[in-house]
Amino acid sequence: MKKSILTTSILALAAFSSCEKKATPEVKNYWPQAGVTYEIFVQSFYDSNGDSIGDFNGVTQKLDYVKELGANAIWFMPIMPSPTYHKYDVTDYKAVHPDYGTMEDFKKLIEEAHKRDIKIVIDMIINHTSNEHPWFLEAKSGRDNPYRDYYVWAQKDTIADFLNKKTITLDSDNIRQWHDPGQGKDFYYGFFWGGMPDLNFDNPKVREEIYEIGRFWLEEVGVDGFRLDAAKHIFPDDRPLDNHAFWKEFRAKMEAIKPDVYLVGEVYDKKEIVAPYLPGLPALFNFDFHYTLLETMNTENGMLLARKQKEILDFYQGITPSFIDATFSSNHDQPRILNELGSDPAKYKQAISILLTMPGAPYLYYGEEIGMLGLKPDEHIREPFLWDEKKKDSGRTQWIKPKYSKDSTVTSLEVQRKDPNSYFNHYKNLITLRNSYPALAIGSLELPVEELPSSVMAYFRKSGEQEIFVVHNVGKEEVELALPDGFEEVIFYLGEGKNSSGTLQLKGNSSMVFLKD
Repeated sequence: MKKSILTTSILALAAFSSCEKKATPEVKNYWPQAGVTYEIFVQSFYDSNGDSIGDFNGVTQKLDYVKELGANAIWFMPIMPSPTYHKYDVTDYKAVHPDYGTMEDFKKLIEEAHKRDIKIVIDMIINHTSNEHPWFLEAKSGRDNPYRDYYVWAQKDTIADFLNKKTITLDSDNIRQWHDPGQGKDFYYGFFWGGMPDLNFDNPKVREEIYEIGRFWLEEVGVDGFRLDAAKHIFPDDRPLDNHAFWKEFRAKMEAIKPDVYLVGEVYDKKEIVAPYLPGLPALFNFDFHYTLLETMNTENGMLLARKQKEILDFYQGITPSFIDATFSSNHDQPRILNELGSDPAKYKQAISILLTMPGAPYLYYGEEIGMLGLKPDEHIREPFLWDEKKKDSGRTQWIKPKYSKDSTVTSLEVQRKDPNSYFNHYKNLITLRNSYPALAIGSLELPVEELPSSVMAYFRKSGEQEIFVVHNVGKEEVELALPDGFEEVIFYLGEGKNSSGTLQLKGNSSMVFLKD
């Protein structure tokens, strides 16, 4: 293909067949190392029984959809009993929230998911419990209670300097960490808020309770792994070595139960703080990727993300050679990415093209694939999924009145399925592309040495004999650059580009992926 003009058609799979009409490569499952995980908030996903709240049976009914999208695993936000809608404050670690169904419903979901080669990962919230958890109700009753030492307590006069502390962190806007349970004498520590008292991991009994909870979910229920919430806060920030040691111990305990257990941690910080957790938590969320992706798209600084990601991967490699880089474009704590990109469809599609052609194990937040919208507070980042036009959408949840993702602002999945240029088909085609080429899934990341136009992001992905060149113009103006030798077969394109005798011209927010001959 010496000369070609590619225009705006997002049917990536059609582009698989080059002029030589090569066979479409085999689609493989690269999870967990580089597979795709789909994050679901059950409450907002699909209501199977008409009570307005999403449930396990609703997810089971939609497993074929998850498979159609191309995801290899599901991460469920908290499913255990809790007094709040978000359920990050657990009251019973060995049960499921009754709004979502029964434990048998959940086990059936796991069984059906496994039939489809979909793994199940659940949120495990062990940094803290609810202040309505039986352990805490016992603990606050008096200093002599056997459960007192399950939590962190201090007498009021010993923490006077901390009671009016007004600092916030990347993952918490709580300005006060010590809380009065009502007696006015002893205060308990709750990093996130008073409704979530922190557990005391200096107490061996607490650690044993947690390991038994892990055993229950892995062995008796059958989940494949855990997403570990607030992993950085098990011990205070001034005790990082204790945090690292705990997670290594936790990993050893879980692998003794299930050798292939999957553990992904939330350590909300820069790479120097995140990396030392890798020996205990082999997969970690890459928050730098998320924020740098947004900065790249909004400043049109082409190589910013590619250089940052190369720096992070090399740094992690120095800590441990076997790590899983859990990349994401948004999740349940961040504003929806389409909002962050000014509701610009071209920038949105390109941001996802970058996510799914970069190294890592991408996480996709439910609804992103249909362009759902959402801004803080968190409830409105977690609005109901739009399966069909409202009058036909019998499974749409109604636990909250949507403010951002409504029929007037978001095109439903069923309508998008029929549109080859929809967000949904863009996601689906990119996931298929990624899973069809080992270089895109598990390949190394190498950067060009040549000077590029400022709005161009370009990188090579290599695995074995396979080599792929990816180029994105994140700016609005057309650019021109030399195409590296041997890269003529186009396997994906977004927007509009022209390759003439090795000179590539890319319009604004256009991307191309080339396979080396």
